Amino acid sequence: MGLKNKKKSRRILMFYLTLMSFSFLGLVVTFKPLFLLNPMISSPSIVEIRYSLPTKVNRNPRWFGLIKNHLPEKNIRVGLLNIEENERESYEATGTSILETMHVTLDPLPKNLTWESLFPVWIDEDHRWHAPKCPEVPLPRVEGSDADVDVVVVKVPCDGVREDKGLRDVFRLQVNLAAAKLAVESGRRNVDRTVYVVFIGSCGPMHEIFRCDERVRRVGEYWLYRPNLEKLKQKLVMPVGSCQIQPLPAQLDQEAWRRQKNETLTSRTTLSSSSGAQRVGYVTLLHSSEVYVCGAIALAQSIRQSGSTHDMILLHDKSITNASRVGLSRAGWKLRQVERIRSPFSKKDSYNEWNYSKLRVWQVTDYDKLVFIDADFIIAKNVDYLFSYPQLSAAGNDRVLFNSGVMVLEPSACLFKELMLNSFKIKSYNGGDQGFLNEYYVWWHRLSKHVNTMKYFGAESKNSQKRHLPDNLEGIHYLGLKPWLCYRDYDCNWDLKSRRVYASESVHEKWWKVYDKMPKKLRGYCGLTRKMEKNIEKWRKMAKVKGLPERHWRIQVRDPRKKNLLD
Repeated sequence: MGLKNKKKSRRILMFYLTLMSFSFLGLVVTFKPLFLLNPMISSPSIVEIRYSLPTKVNRNPRWFGLIKNHLPEKNIRVGLLNIEENERESYEATGTSILETMHVTLDPLPKNLTWESLFPVWIDEDHRWHAPKCPEVPLPRVEGSDADVDVVVVKVPCDGVREDKGLRDVFRLQVNLAAAKLAVESGRRNVDRTVYVVFIGSCGPMHEIFRCDERVRRVGEYWLYRPNLEKLKQKLVMPVGSCQIQPLPAQLDQEAWRRQKNETLTSRTTLSSSSGAQRVGYVTLLHSSEVYVCGAIALAQSIRQSGSTHDMILLHDKSITNASRVGLSRAGWKLRQVERIRSPFSKKDSYNEWNYSKLRVWQVTDYDKLVFIDADFIIAKNVDYLFSYPQLSAAGNDRVLFNSGVMVLEPSACLFKELMLNSFKIKSYNGGDQGFLNEYYVWWHRLSKHVNTMKYFGAESKNSQKRHLPDNLEGIHYLGLKPWLCYRDYDCNWDLKSRRVYASESVHEKWWKVYDKMPKKLRGYCGLTRKMEKNIEKWRKMAKVKGLPERHWRIQVRDPRKKNLLD
C-alpha cells in the first residue's frame, strides 16, 4: 500500500507539472503580438514590462487650466512678463504641452516720467516752436525666435485701483503695452497666428488696450484674452499718450485719403483695411427736447457739403416729434429711437441730467467704427480719415482730459454693458458723460485741435470784436448760445455778460454759410418761434441797459426768419 501511494503521488505531481508547463506556454503565446508580429519592434524584457513606472507629472500652474482647452495639441512656448523669479510656478515638467518659457524683463521707468508728461495740457501742433515729442516708456526688445510665443502670461499691477475713478499709472501702462508688443511680435510671422494673453491680477488688463470682446474667460484673478493682433498693433503705433498727434501712415495720410478716397472706399459705408472691410459711419444724439434739431440738420448738411458719403446715424428719444424726424431724415440721418439714460451724478432738471444717453452710441453694433459728433457742430473740411484712428481718439480739453464732442469709437455690446455697470460707481467731475468717460478712458489718443475747435475766447479777448479762428479748421464746436437761437445778423452771445467768452461774428457767419447751402425745405426747421424771438429781444434790452461796449442792440435786424415765425 505504501508503494502504491508513492506512485500515485508521483503521477499527481507530474500532472501538475505538465499543467503548469502548458499554462506558461499559453502566457508566452499571449505576449507574442507585442513583439513578434512586427520584426521592426525589438523584444522587450519581461522585467521591464512588469516593473516600468509611470512618468512623474508635476502640477501645472493655475492659469494653465484656464487655457489648455484652447491650445493646439502641440508643444507651446510661453512668455512670462512682470513675474518675479520667486513667483514663477513650477510647470516645466514631463507630461505638459509646454515646450519652453521665455522670461521677459522690463527696464525701470525714468524717475521724471509722470502721467502728466504723457498727457500735457497743450502741445505745439503746428510746430511753430518745436515738434512735440513723447517721453519714452521702455518696452522690451523682442526679435527673431524670441518673439515667437503662443501664450503671454503677465502679472498686472493693481495698486491704487479704485471703483470710483480711473487709475492713471505709468507702470501699469508700461506692463500692458509690453504685453501687447509681445503678442503682436509673436504674430508677425503668420497672419493667421493666434496668440493668447493671460493676465494675473484682481483688476485685469487696461480695457483701453485689451477689449472686452477679446476676453475668452475669467476665473478669479485670472483673465484669458485672445486679442485681435491687427487692432492691437494699431494701438502700439499710436503715441504713448496725448503728448503727440500720431501722423497717419503714408497710405492713410489725410491728404492722400482725400485724393484716393474713391479707391480706398469699397462702398458708401465700407472702408478697406488690412484686416478686411469695415463698416463705418458718423453718429450723433438728440434727447429730452427739440432744441438741437436744427443743429443736427446743419451738422448732417456740413458733412455732405464736405464731400463725405458715409452713413450718418442719429439716435433720438421719444421727445423728437414726427415732423422733426421727417426733416432729420431728409437731411441724411438714419434714425434710431433709443431710451435716454439719466446721469447718476447730475442734479435733477440740470442741463446734463440725461447726458449719459450718449453711451447708447456703443450699442450701434452693426458698425465697426463710428465718429461721434455733437449736434452743436459743423464740419468745415472732409474728416473721413478719422475712421483710420482707434478707440478712443478725441481732441484735448483740459489737463489730462479730452472733449467728448468728437470721438472715434468702436461699438460693442459687452463694452456698453461695462460702461453701464461702471456708470454708477465712477464719479463724473462735471456730472455728465464727459466727466465719466474721462475716468473710464484714462488712456486716449489726441486728435488735432483743428478737428474740434471750440468757439471760446478767453478773458484776455473779451473786449475785442475781432475774434477769428484759423481758416484751416476741419470742425467747429459752437459753445454758448447756438447760432440758430440768435438772429443771423450778429452773434447774440455779445448781449449777455456771462456768454461773451463765446461771442464771435466771423465764427457765427461760418454756421450760416452752411445754412445758406441747405435746401429750402430744411431751412424751415431752423426758423424762429415767438419764444425764441422774445428771448433775443430781452437780451438786447439787457445789453443796452448795461451799456455793453459792442452796442449790438443798435443793429437793425434784417433776419428774414423774423417775418415768418414758426408759430
